[in-house]
Amino acid sequence: MKERPEKVPQRIPAHQEGTAPQLSAEEMRAIDEERSHYESDAAAGLEALRIVQRERGWISDDSLRAVSAYLGIAEAELEGLATYYQLLFRQPVGPEVIQLCKSSSCWILGCDRLQTTLEKALGIHPGETSADGIFTLLENPCLGACDRAPVLLMNEELHSHLTEEKLQALLAEKRQRHADQSAD
Repeated sequence: MKERPEKVPQRIPAHQEGTAPQLSAEEMRAIDEERSHYESDAAAGLEALRIVQRERGWISDDSLRAVSAYLGIAEAELEGLATYYQLLFRQPVGPEVIQLCKSSSCWILGCDRLQTTLEKALGIHPGETSADGIFTLLENPCLGACDRAPVLLMNEELHSHLTEEKLQALLAEKRQRHADQSAD
């Protein structure tokens, strides 16, 4: 692989009401580590967006601009990546992102009942975040786990062979964990 000159963080031009946020030192370090695995900085764009999302919870317009400036990739190219991949979030989400699989297998095995359970328990519909800010519910056309249907992905954890009871227990566990964390 060819040697790249060390990249100096660039100042992102001011816009509207101030200056766009810079990438943190940790984000830049992680992006530099990832891009060392690719032949071009542009190829590391997706991983850079994932790093920013991991640190910030979602990818704001300012964050996308920061990645664009740092890697020298057109904003439009990064926007295309960010809107194509369902695991990249372009609006704020709760710390517990629930992606309910809506594939044929999951539908046959009751994902509609699970969606109703989620909507009632959380007081939200797909695309919304619960009033407590913890849960965001999203639909996913297929999570690729048809042999374990019905399934949902909560953050990076796949939950399979779900029933309404298992789902209620999972929600209670997550709520308790967040209550315990806020009590600390």
